[in-house]
Amino acid sequence: MKEYLIEREQWIDRPLESLFPFFSEARNLEELTPQWLGFSLVPPLPDGVDRDTRIYYRLTLAGIPIRWRTRISQWDPPRGFVDVQERGPFALWEHTHRFEELGRGVLMIDRVRYRLPLGPLGRLAHFLVVRSALTAIFDYRFVRIRDRFSHPSV
Repeated sequence: MKEYLIEREQWIDRPLESLFPFFSEARNLEELTPQWLGFSLVPPLPDGVDRDTRIYYRLTLAGIPIRWRTRISQWDPPRGFVDVQERGPFALWEHTHRFEELGRGVLMIDRVRYRLPLGPLGRLAHFLVVRSALTAIFDYRFVRIRDRFSHPSV
């Protein structure tokens, strides 16, 4: 199966200790996800996040309702964490969130490794729908993060 990679970097003019709590709170996923995905967290919501925390949610992609479960496979506050899909549309989904102090702010690095199931059909779906949807989702995240953390009182 073909593996794909998304890498995004974003510098945020904030100290690391003021950023990590936001990104490590499952409830904030809704704020960082475009409305057109119909994203919602499914109870039970975790009280906090740590290694082996599982997060359940629903979304709709290309008109298809999807139930998704991720598990925090690595937890290294405040430097980062990794979530992996345990149930969902991908054959592999591994999302690494890294936070590196850079100057007076933080370089936030998102790295997603993913594979689609169904061989040639999965590659076709990637070409027709998945690649552009993931690009739009990460573009949206970039703007939401920029807007949320550009105001000094947040």
